[in-house]
Amino acid sequence: MAHADLNLLVTLDAVLAEGSVTGAARRLGLSPSAMSRSLARLRRTTGDPLLVRAGRGLVPTPHAIELRERVAQLVQDADAVLRPARAPDLSALDRTFTLRTSEGFVENFGPELIARVAAEAPGVRLRFVQKPDKDAAPLREGGVDLETGVVEPTTGPELRAQALFRDRMVGVVRAGHPLARGRVTRARYLRARHVSVARDGMAQWPIEDALETLGLARGVSAVVAGFATAVGLARGSDLVASVPERHTANVREGMHAFDLPFATPGFTVSLLWHPRLDADPAHRWLRGLVRAVCAAG
Repeated sequence: MAHADLNLLVTLDAVLAEGSVTGAARRLGLSPSAMSRSLARLRRTTGDPLLVRAGRGLVPTPHAIELRERVAQLVQDADAVLRPARAPDLSALDRTFTLRTSEGFVENFGPELIARVAAEAPGVRLRFVQKPDKDAAPLREGGVDLETGVVEPTTGPELRAQALFRDRMVGVVRAGHPLARGRVTRARYLRARHVSVARDGMAQWPIEDALETLGLARGVSAVVAGFATAVGLARGSDLVASVPERHTANVREGMHAFDLPFATPGFTVSLLWHPRLDADPAHRWLRGLVRAVCAAG
């Protein structure tokens, strides 16, 4: 079965709205002869004359009158579908966004992000989920809207990424800790007891890598799964936590931070999302908020 030529809907809408071949031609930017040929096609397709001569003018047939409002609505709906997406009405937006991040990111940037979302779009909810690994499947499958992390060679090649901020590792101890006084040398750092952060049983990068390169090792008394937990242990004990500086700014407030006595590479924390959401207006708005919050922080 042959499909109908949907382009004829626009022509039919113009003919029925103008009630004349000349008016319809002018409306669509066509010549009268081209419009006459289109009207002939419409008559063959619908099996109805649509417009018939009445004196010097044309009048619509009963079938044309019946079609007029339906065709006008169809053309308007099609135009809306094909028009570029508009900015969302944030005051009326009712949507839940799922963000997969580290606990440190939530604790450091979450409060300000939630406050800005509430001020601009009170019907929007943010759902933060833990990031136990770097598997891109949740983004691909739609279970996660946004993710933060370091882009690596194993990151899904189709994912979109935008840098949020640069970070570096620093040492953190409680106020009054011996390392809070004087310069922290490599020997003093290594004599202290440490809390390490490990994911999936792997030693903390890049601390252990840097020490191993130097042929050194630190004494680890506790291993935890997140930087915020490491900071919490260091706050209430004599343990030393080595954590990302910007990622943990809020949770280590009131503590003493110091430069590590050995070189570790800096890294860029990025925002990642799947390309199917790239043009979504509401998603684009949220990405902008995340960038603004991180820049302000």
